[in-house]
Amino acid sequence: MRLTRYFLPVLRETPAEAQIASHRLMLRAGMIRQASAGIYSWLPLGFKVLRRIEQIVHEEQQRAGHIPLLMPTLQSADLWRESGRYDDYGAEMLRIKDRHQRDMLYGPTNEELITDIFRSSVGSYKELPLTLYHIQWKFRDETRPRFGVMRGREFLMKDGYNFDLTVEDALHAYNRHMVSYIRTYERMGLKAIPMRADGGPIGGDHTHEFLVLAPTGESAVFYDRAVTDLTLGDRAIDYADRAAVSEIVDTWTAPYARTDERHDPDAFAEVPEDRRVEGRGIEVGQIFFFGTKYSEPMKAVVVNEQGERVPVQMGSHGIGVSRLVGAIIEASHDDKGIIWPEGVTPFGAGIVNLRQGDAATDAACEGLYSALTAAGIDPLYDDRDERAGAKFATMDLIGLPWRLTVGPRGLAAGKVELTSRRTGESEELTPEAAVARLRAIYARR
Repeated sequence: MRLTRYFLPVLRETPAEAQIASHRLMLRAGMIRQASAGIYSWLPLGFKVLRRIEQIVHEEQQRAGHIPLLMPTLQSADLWRESGRYDDYGAEMLRIKDRHQRDMLYGPTNEELITDIFRSSVGSYKELPLTLYHIQWKFRDETRPRFGVMRGREFLMKDGYNFDLTVEDALHAYNRHMVSYIRTYERMGLKAIPMRADGGPIGGDHTHEFLVLAPTGESAVFYDRAVTDLTLGDRAIDYADRAAVSEIVDTWTAPYARTDERHDPDAFAEVPEDRRVEGRGIEVGQIFFFGTKYSEPMKAVVVNEQGERVPVQMGSHGIGVSRLVGAIIEASHDDKGIIWPEGVTPFGAGIVNLRQGDAATDAACEGLYSALTAAGIDPLYDDRDERAGAKFATMDLIGLPWRLTVGPRGLAAGKVELTSRRTGESEELTPEAAVARLRAIYARR
């Protein structure tokens, strides 16, 4: 994309309402604009990051054997009355009446609707196990929406639901989700720690939240520093191998790691003092096993091998897709702007032309643009007639992980400058070598 043809309404000044880094930088970088309190329009740069995150979530969910579908944003209140949650959920639920005065709601989550889909379609244990998921907009009417997309009222969320015959099968689904989530966050450049947490309005005592460490996090967290050294990396995972999946879960959940709701000071005191850490975290996902909480009242049953009708065992699993955009920025920025990890960056590299209109630099930039595009790296070419300082400031603000700087002096030696946004280190390379370096970097993603 050429910047002269792109819509990137960056701001010089930070709006007064922005209190945390991600909100400030998303507004300044032209990623979002507020439509009303807690509701945002996603502008092209922000929308591109959102779609990259969504794609990673889809890939890892399907790698784990989970099946995508799409449920509506509006739901019938009758289903929620059937489960007993319509009156219990509270003022966060946006309740609506349609033109026929039927009670509707803007879904904050989908346990009832997915259970209704299941019970009308599945009747035998032979059709289990089954895990369905979707990525859809949700609405929760927060009392004080703030912090941009971190605490908005409308948000994009992946929510998935497993249906299993036995508790053992359902716990394998729980473990499968935990491992797939760990891999999902790693691909986004995040260290997200699974922590024992409270079930909240969804229910269930068996639940973990995934938290990204950040000073602006809404949750107090207590953990053993050893958990931050764990990584899946390129490890091959057979999600059908229960023992292997359970072994990964045991490894990741053995070190002490809890949110403040489940914190046990006595157990925490047993962690070696030099590994005890208290901090704050941003919740980016949660997994639940709640057994028959919804299947019993909603009669989601199957016939088992003995011919008995039994309620299915269920769990739900969420990832805050839009919230992740803010969480990544909170975990990865500096005083100049955003620093995107390669896995979610809106553009793979930025090209800065130091002398726009000069035949040689224009030609070199066009050559780099074509070569990077052919390599699938999706460059952003700053072809504006602007000062070099303004171009560098824009690239630093929007946070592309790599910048290629093209100027007459470097070209005289047959070189361009490749700069890492994260480290600030630069290297002079031939254009061909620079493209090859970036191709190798992104081939590992």
